[in-house]
Order: sequence, then C-alpha cells, then structure tokens
Amino acid sequence: MIAEKYSVLIIDDHPLIVEAYKNALNYYSKYTESVLFSIQTAHNSDKGRGLIKRVAKSGEQNYIVFLDIKLPKSRDGKILSGEDLGLLIRDLLPNARIVVSTTFNNNFKVHSILKNINPEGFLIKNDITPLELLETIRIIIEDPPYYSKTVIKLLRDQVINDFKLDEYDRKILYELSIGTRMKDLPNLLPLSIAGIEKRKRNLKRMFNVKKLDDRQLMISAKEKGFL
Repeated sequence: MIAEKYSVLIIDDHPLIVEAYKNALNYYSKYTESVLFSIQTAHNSDKGRGLIKRVAKSGEQNYIVFLDIKLPKSRDGKILSGEDLGLLIRDLLPNARIVVSTTFNNNFKVHSILKNINPEGFLIKNDITPLELLETIRIIIEDPPYYSKTVIKLLRDQVINDFKLDEYDRKILYELSIGTRMKDLPNLLPLSIAGIEKRKRNLKRMFNVKKLDDRQLMISAKEKGFL
C-alpha cells in the first residue's frame, strides 16, 4: 500500500497544544500506515501568515491546517486573530482541510467561525483529549467535518428554538454581552443608534424580556444558545 502524503501546518501559540497535535499525527501515521504527515509549525500570526504564503507557492494539494483562532494580532495589525488567517488559508490554499481550535465557547463566535471559515474540523480546547485528536484526524481525512462536543451542543441549542436572528442581531447581542457601550455600536455595525435601539427592542420582545436594562436580555439569549 502506498501511503497518502499530507503537509500539515500547525499555527498555535501554545506549545503544549502544538505537541499534542504532533503526537496525535505521529501516532495516527504509525498505526494506520496509510498516511504520512510532513509537519511545519508557526507560533504567532506573523509567522503563520509567512508560512501560509510560502507553502502556497509549492503547488501541493493535500494540506491539513490546525489553526488557533485566539492568536494575538500581527505586528502590522492586518491580522487581528486566527480567524483572519483562516480567511487567508481559504484564499491561498483553497483545498486545505482546516481544523480550528479555540477557547471561545459562545454561540456568536462559533457561528461566525463556521460562516466565515467553514472549517473541516472545529475543536473547543477544553474538549481536546488524545483520543479526540485521533478521531479528528481520522474524520477530516475520511469524511469531514468533525465538531467537538461543545460545538455540537451550541449548534443544537440554537437549532431547537424558533428564533430567527440575522447577522446584525447576533452582533448586537455579542457586543452587549462583552460590555460594548451602545454609543460605540454604530462604529461596529452599519446601523444608526436609532436602528440599533429598534433591533434591541425587537430582541427583548422575541426573548420575552420585560426589564428595561440589558442584563436580562443577555441572560435569556445565553439560555437559548445565542451567546
């Protein structure tokens, strides 16, 4: 049997996570004997961007990329997080199989990553175990996608309710949940203060929130899987 070769990029700033990926890849390759992995690593946004651009010139097709979403921004400020690197990978390595990992576990961020990057694998770091990594590798090679249990729960919580929120509604809820002030929201959304206030009133009606302050809205949105 001729082993199939994959070039693996690991872009993560946590050494223990990088080693966990390497160990899982080496174990999988050793015991399946059907694949071989050539591994390269980058530990920040700048090196990750350089690695992506460099390997894109090689013309290879079989790429697997393990990508940390919560990376610090690049020195020039053009890469704000791993999500921006994910978009770059989709542009320069369109056939790559991307496995994103993050400590974020709220519905807004999960939805944003799925919509923008559409990764073949999605891991919440608290879910990661050696067995989970081996299963991730197997699935993304044989029949992607692979989502860890927390991602599946967040998606299920959202699907089972009847609420229809658009991208702007989700953004408003998320920004309010992290403490963004109302007066600053027009800088983040193509909406006026009046438009944002109207949407917030609609959200309170949808979630059956009677109180004027936003705290209960955040609690209700989280209970229903939107945060």
